[in-house]
Amino acid sequence: MTTNFSIYHMVAGSSIVVQAVLALLLLASIASWAVIFRKVSELRRVWADTDAFEKRFWSGVDLNEFYRRLEQDAPGVALGKIFRAGFREFVHLARRGHSGANVLLSTRRAMDAVRSRELESLEQSMGLLATVGSTAPYVGLFGTVWGIMGAFQGLGNAEQATLALVAPGIAEALIATAMGLFAAIPAMIAYNRFANQVDRLDARFDAFSDEFSNVLEHQQMERGGGAKTT
Repeated sequence: MTTNFSIYHMVAGSSIVVQAVLALLLLASIASWAVIFRKVSELRRVWADTDAFEKRFWSGVDLNEFYRRLEQDAPGVALGKIFRAGFREFVHLARRGHSGANVLLSTRRAMDAVRSRELESLEQSMGLLATVGSTAPYVGLFGTVWGIMGAFQGLGNAEQATLALVAPGIAEALIATAMGLFAAIPAMIAYNRFANQVDRLDARFDAFSDEFSNVLEHQQMERGGGAKTT
């Protein structure tokens, strides 16, 4: 007697529990790949927008005119939102007659608040990748253990114990482990890569906030603590 060891026949011949585990892992894999493709496109766009924004900002444009142009952008790039929040706060306090370190501190807090929101937006859905990457192997292992238990139970009812009797059941059970790794490995690699890129963007946003704060400080000193906008 020959046994068909094709993937389809092994999955079809596995127990309901193992099939449920395989279906769950397949759904997790599809969801994680959907997140991966979306985050790749999103982060690529954010990097390009950040490069373009800094090139425009450091080209010597007038801050008031630059601010007005950005106000017309909706929703605008992440770094542009940080700039707008800081410059808006700076101008608002200057118009009210405030000056000195407190203005710069308030301006920096406004930029940090927007920066935190932008980073939170970039990190959306990454939790799914971390969950799939950390739990999928264990879910697959559960399906394997369950399948092997069934295979040995069937072996116990046989008159003669042979490897040929238990091998199909074990092979069917091991598919769950393979499926768990298939779902977990790409998710974990993508999560680590995306987390690294988000950290780098955070450092870049923070560096811009520092540099922009210095620009505002110099402007404050040149204008005697005030700012003007039209």
